[in-house]
Amino acid sequence: MNLLILLGLLIYGGGAWKFWTGFNRTNFSSGRLHLSLLWPIFLIANKSYRQNFNRALKG
Repeated sequence: MNLLILLGLLIYGGGAWKFWTGFNRTNFSSGRLHLSLLWPIFLIANKSYRQNFNRALKG
């Protein structure tokens, strides 16, 4: 169980970090902190965010 929690936290943190560092490649101009911290919710709920998230991940 602890391993699953650790794995989940690593994936969450990795996604937030990748979005934070690639934020300049997106169409967003503000909200970097909120968009980075809430990435799993926005990724599921918003098509535009998914496209921008993929842009941020590509380097």
